[in-house]
Amino acid sequence: MHETILILDFGSQYTQLIARRIRELFIYCEIHPYNKIPQITSDIKGVILSGSPFSVRQKDAPYPDLSAIKGKLPILAVCYGAQFLAHTNRGEVLPSEIREYGRANLSFIDTSNILFKGMTQGSQVWMSHGDTILSTPSEFKTIASTPEVKVAGFVIDNEETYGIQFHPEVYHSKEGMILLRNFAVDICKCDQSWTPDSFIDVTVASLKQQLQDDKVVLGLSGGVDSSVAAVLLHKAIGKNLYCIFVDNGLLRKNEFDSVLENYKSMGLNVTGVRAGAIFLGNLKGISDPEHKRKVIGKTFIDVFDAEAHKIENVKWLAQGTIYPDVIESVSVKGPSATIKSHHNVGGLPDYMKLKIVEPLKSLFKDEVRRVGASLSLKIEILNRHPFPGPGLGIRIISDITPEKVRILQEVDSIFIEGLKNWKLYDTVWQAGAMLLPVQSVGVMGDERSYENVVALRAVSSTDGMTADWVHLPYDFLAKMSNEIINKVKGVNRVVYDISSKPPATIEWE
Repeated sequence: MHETILILDFGSQYTQLIARRIRELFIYCEIHPYNKIPQITSDIKGVILSGSPFSVRQKDAPYPDLSAIKGKLPILAVCYGAQFLAHTNRGEVLPSEIREYGRANLSFIDTSNILFKGMTQGSQVWMSHGDTILSTPSEFKTIASTPEVKVAGFVIDNEETYGIQFHPEVYHSKEGMILLRNFAVDICKCDQSWTPDSFIDVTVASLKQQLQDDKVVLGLSGGVDSSVAAVLLHKAIGKNLYCIFVDNGLLRKNEFDSVLENYKSMGLNVTGVRAGAIFLGNLKGISDPEHKRKVIGKTFIDVFDAEAHKIENVKWLAQGTIYPDVIESVSVKGPSATIKSHHNVGGLPDYMKLKIVEPLKSLFKDEVRRVGASLSLKIEILNRHPFPGPGLGIRIISDITPEKVRILQEVDSIFIEGLKNWKLYDTVWQAGAMLLPVQSVGVMGDERSYENVVALRAVSSTDGMTADWVHLPYDFLAKMSNEIINKVKGVNRVVYDISSKPPATIEWE
């Protein structure tokens, strides 16, 4: 077992960011809802209480039972967590007279306290709370203040229990990582052994024990998640791993052949299935985005299941599920409202009768890439942009036809190759083109045209939860527009999407 920091989630938008920062210190951590605290075992070295959109004064505010933790393990209580400790220990927490959101400076820091070791007076921090701690009991010692917030940080006498009313995990808290390191390394005594190599060793050993001589089937996509999952499983069970790569007719231009070629040298047992005609037949006449996703998802399962049945005695289905999916499924608020369905999320139909194995379910996306690098994955796979499971089906903003797929494949190919040729591909997190249900008037030669509009999209992000549009050079965009219109029959207008997420999503459907 790895030494672990336990993070109790009260519903804060920043909870995953806390976990990411702790992981950056090569320390393993897990997020659990405040009302589902796991058994406290010897590998848990400390606990972080997250922020929350709630006020501790609300009747339905989160109230965890910390009896197995407080005074027994180090605690770092952030924002709501700090207010909860104060409120439940005879302190006074009331609405702030001044809105405490955004940048602030620590006008007082007790640098003799280990939590603030190495931090500087006046250090910039990020506030995000509507309540404030006005007073604390005598055993609470104030160790940080801002001009507006007297109790910006406290420690409880004779305990390793700390509270702060700012967010050290966000970028705008300039010395936040110093504070988190002080807590996790110096106070909790974590040994910083959570590295990609240690993850590989532990995971392969665990898979060997879990799967033994059983056969496992895995759906490959060509992306980094399924590829890393496949290599880990192959290291554990070798020839008992059977990989299936389904061509749904909605892949990028020539992608089916290029992905299979990439996998050849990796020693994986991969079967390619061309099923584009089946998918396009089932999608005929369907325009509604959710309906399209569900048809693609069902067809994928049918095709995958038929191919999997050709392998005798398969016991397991491997999936490239990653940690944000796991967190979401057990979040404080329950699974989020459906923004869009994913083609392979939501479980398997009963008739498949397979157990699930998920080698990556403890990793964030950037950690998956680091593990892939340690496994010496090809750079083409490791740095490949995310691509949606339903493929170009959700980038055609209308019903899907073979001609529309052809047009979009050509446009996408020019755009992606252009990004690579201009050395822009690796500066972009995800890019693609959308075929709009709009036709516009144009002039080609001496003739009037009335053809399709395509939108180009390129975003920067870390994990896809939020994203900003990339300021691609005007010269590049001009080149792409000219090349697409000249080379792709059926397109006479190109636009560039400058929407961020939120409020827009990365994909259009």
